[in-house]
Amino acid sequence: MKTVEIIGYNRANLGKSEAKRLRAEGYVPCVIYGGEEQVHFYAPAILFRELIYTDQAHFVHLNIEGREFEAILQDAQFHPVSEILLHVDFLQMFAGKTIKMNIPVHFEGNSPGVAKGGTLIKKRRHLAVKALPKDLPEFITVDLSKLDFGRALKVGEIEENNFEILDSKIASVAVVEIPRALRGKTDDEEEEEGVEEGAEGAEAPAAEGGEAPAEEGSES
Repeated sequence: MKTVEIIGYNRANLGKSEAKRLRAEGYVPCVIYGGEEQVHFYAPAILFRELIYTDQAHFVHLNIEGREFEAILQDAQFHPVSEILLHVDFLQMFAGKTIKMNIPVHFEGNSPGVAKGGTLIKKRRHLAVKALPKDLPEFITVDLSKLDFGRALKVGEIEENNFEILDSKIASVAVVEIPRALRGKTDDEEEEEGVEEGAEGAEAPAAEGGEAPAEEGSES
């Protein structure tokens, strides 16, 4: 997994006014925890682009005024209107200790259901994964090549390679929905088939019933 380096500076004050000032100057207030102590710091907002706005998971190497930490992104808070990055939480990681991390899902392959006119619905963009740092994947690949109409691809169908997916095994990752127009056509076809089968079934007893008198007549 790729590592992103972020250089930060210790925060002397932790008040809201100080955090607001830092943001106005182009910095993001941060905290790292999970080790012996929590460290509050700030870092240039521009350094978070590769870490936040990506479809892959990354490790983070933090250098806070000479103190170095290996970490993962734990949480990122954004302003509800402006979407400015407000605060970032990091979790310190250690080589021999398992960690939990949200890993992006990459979809590949052509769904037969989509080829027939269905709509692909992606239910999960990320999956919660538990593993040692060395075994954490950058992303999880999901194959859509067998996903047909009315079928859902479940978490339990995804292969786990030295990591554990924590989401429910029966949770849907992707489904192909049948459009309303096609759904109506399918229903009509099923009804027509039912009528034809019923007609064939009605003719059979009549034929059998017609044969019996003829046989009796020939015997007499």
